[in-house]
Amino acid sequence: MGQPPPLRRDHDPASLRAGARRSKDGAQARRLLALAAVYEGASRSMAARIGGVTLQIVRDWVVRFNALGPEGLIDRKPPGSPPRLTDAHRAALAATIEAGPIPAIHGVERWRLLDLGQWLRQEFGVSVSKQTLSRELRAMGYRKLSARPRHHAQAEGAIDLFKRPSPPAWRRSRVTRASSPRP
Repeated sequence: MGQPPPLRRDHDPASLRAGARRSKDGAQARRLLALAAVYEGASRSMAARIGGVTLQIVRDWVVRFNALGPEGLIDRKPPGSPPRLTDAHRAALAATIEAGPIPAIHGVERWRLLDLGQWLRQEFGVSVSKQTLSRELRAMGYRKLSARPRHHAQAEGAIDLFKRPSPPAWRRSRVTRASSPRP
């Protein structure tokens, strides 16, 4: 095996221990204390026991510490997978939603998440789940609200006629004469 990478010379054990005390990140403090022990002459195996890790991880800490200093020992957010939709996809999707579906071309009267997902697959070859598409549309400012469907052959005054006020439910009944019992 080769020699372990040496530590930087611009730090000392006291500064690392002070940094560990000031640190708000527990993992960074543990790493700083393990490296402080190495600065004081402890073996890398002892530093691994102090940090509760293996020798390879201590080596990785040393490499990160040498490259970035104490800030390199802070846990970073993992990058994750790249987003499925690019800005060009989002712009085309917004334009399609604003234009609305054309029943003869798209085969639908209104856009649903499933229909938009199929459109994205046909246009760009991008497969997106309903949940992801819903999250993307919500981030773009769209909500799952749609206008009430309207039949294409609906009469002009049909809605106004339907909405006219009903006559009052309570009316005075006509005066009737008491009927006499029949034999």
